[in-house]
Amino acid sequence: MASAFLFPFRMPAAAAILAALLLSGCSTIGTDGLVASTAPAELSGPAASAVAADLVPRLAEQIGQGKATIVLKPDGSAFGSALEASLRGWGYAVTTDQGTKDPNAIRLAYVLGSVDGQILARLSTGSIEIGRVYSTTAAGAQPASPLSVMKRG
Repeated sequence: MASAFLFPFRMPAAAAILAALLLSGCSTIGTDGLVASTAPAELSGPAASAVAADLVPRLAEQIGQGKATIVLKPDGSAFGSALEASLRGWGYAVTTDQGTKDPNAIRLAYVLGSVDGQILARLSTGSIEIGRVYSTTAAGAQPASPLSVMKRG
């Protein structure tokens, strides 16, 4: 009976984890206002490429395609490399030099987490965060949730 009572208060696990992932940035912000980039080492190259190929166009919709230099905070993961390649493919200049003096540069960080065979992915800038849950397979990844967009200020 208790589980029937709690049923209306449950959220799907992926949605709850995505919400926690998006809110976790508040506690992990670095000195430049962005979270440190992290991605799970077990994420395959094809899955990393599929996630990056899905998220970069969504980011471009929010910040404008190829209009600025992206300052990326890579972590050496397959996703970091795939994200950089996808950004360049969309016309962005990409640098990893955190000390860049370009006033129009957009600092970008990412956080990916693996939960129950799914990947929770988030891209963050100083003004926007986008996130989505992906189902992964050996051949790649497919979106498993709608895109979440959060704009600041």
